[in-house]
Amino acid sequence: MPSRRILQLGDPLLRTVSAPVSAASQAAPIFDDLRATLHEFRRTHGFGRGISAVQIGEPLRLIYIEFEGAAYALRNPEFEFQSDARFRLWDDCFSFPGLLVHLERSQSVRVRYEDPEGQVRLVEAAGAFSELLQHEIDHLDGILAIDRALDRDSLCTREEYVRRFGAAR
Repeated sequence: MPSRRILQLGDPLLRTVSAPVSAASQAAPIFDDLRATLHEFRRTHGFGRGISAVQIGEPLRLIYIEFEGAAYALRNPEFEFQSDARFRLWDDCFSFPGLLVHLERSQSVRVRYEDPEGQVRLVEAAGAFSELLQHEIDHLDGILAIDRALDRDSLCTREEYVRRFGAAR
């Protein structure tokens, strides 16, 4: 389970709509690489909670998340529900770690997915976890956080964000 190179903003593969994964056995080694890559990114950058397979050059519908002490390996995730209630936040991304994007997300979501054993699962999320799921599923659809910027003043370098708001997100 090696750490893999994370594709950066401008790589056309990030705009690819990822393909479904029919077999759990096909997903297992990629989940291992996603986990290792997330851990390495967190070690070197000091932040990180989730990563999609397309970000490591595998345009497949796979997401790996570690959030509040729980790990999630999601195969073929899809929204069952997205609330009309929304909230705004500054979002960041492994594919452009020095940039933050002010955007809007649904307050709560329900996502159906298959776990590593192939069992269909549901996860309901609100707030930060909801935002993370939306961010990663966007990656699977070739959508980047910059595409959801509220307006032309909604991009900020991490350095400027820290200067203006006093702490990194």
